[in-house]
Amino acid sequence: MNRPVRILAHLLAGTLAATPILAQQQRGAGISEDCREELIQLCWEAGESDRAAFRACVREKRAEISESCTAELRERMRSRGRAGPLETRPEGLRPAARPARSVLYGEHPRQQVDVYEPEAAVDPLPLVLFVHGGGWRIGSHKLVQVKPAHLNAQGYYFASTGYRLVPNVTVEQQAEDIGAALKALRGQAGAIGFDADRIVLMGHSAGAHLAALVATDPKYAGEAFEAIRGVVLLDGAGYDVKAQMAGAAPELWQVYYNAFTADEAVQEALSPVTHVGGRDAPNWLALYVADREASSAQSEALTQRLRASGVEAEAVAVEGTDHGRMNRELGMEAGEAQTRAVDAFLARVFG
Repeated sequence: MNRPVRILAHLLAGTLAATPILAQQQRGAGISEDCREELIQLCWEAGESDRAAFRACVREKRAEISESCTAELRERMRSRGRAGPLETRPEGLRPAARPARSVLYGEHPRQQVDVYEPEAAVDPLPLVLFVHGGGWRIGSHKLVQVKPAHLNAQGYYFASTGYRLVPNVTVEQQAEDIGAALKALRGQAGAIGFDADRIVLMGHSAGAHLAALVATDPKYAGEAFEAIRGVVLLDGAGYDVKAQMAGAAPELWQVYYNAFTADEAVQEALSPVTHVGGRDAPNWLALYVADREASSAQSEALTQRLRASGVEAEAVAVEGTDHGRMNRELGMEAGEAQTRAVDAFLARVFG
């Protein structure tokens, strides 16, 4: 386990034992691995500071915790005769949407896709497939915040896919999972009601890397590749893995090493930039935090190479946000800049 994850796991364990929000390990009543990972991912940046900051983050972002994790935490509180702030949501924030169905594409519990459907859809509508982040090692496809509600309201189906995690599988196998999820979704497009030939991949952080890899190397999606009409990347920094590792600070280098090893041939094979110039998806939007050097450089380099190969691609800096908020606030008033950019991109691609 790399250092940031160790720190967060320690903070989370202390938080679960010390606050009325959660009750956990030291008394032998643990929450599930998926819920634990969801909370770590939700409050990653706060957890790097201290325990109090992590607790405050969980409280502040309770409206963004998935239905399943919220129910689990409530049950833990009730079993101890406690109530807490998970019982209510802040005024003005919508509760998380509930998926209409799940599509399984493998035997592992993470090999499933949640599908969120617009109300009263008549004609087949386009679909946005989201790939969560988490450093290739953690994360949950259940953590979607208000993206489903927002994109459903825009007239799109929204799906969020899980995938198996490092170190149990390789990054290449993770990309294979995304491709398999895409193929499984298209196989059920008629039953679900979306247009099987109009799909946009969207990913955040490590999920942005995986989305970009699948959309530049057709071997992962196979016959489903042609359905990828566009790609939305949210503050990714791993489009050229070798370059990223060459200049990374020790802790970040360790995250990449855990996923890509020290083998430069592996790093290059799993870098989206390596595959640009072949059968790339035709439309790209790479959003990055304006003052985050790694994602800025990587996003600009990727889109520049895509444009040189004849593909429509734009990198856009987003001011006044950070790595986590770029994703969490998409579809919210607080995330107006990234929401407006994504909405305009989807309208153009699907228009």
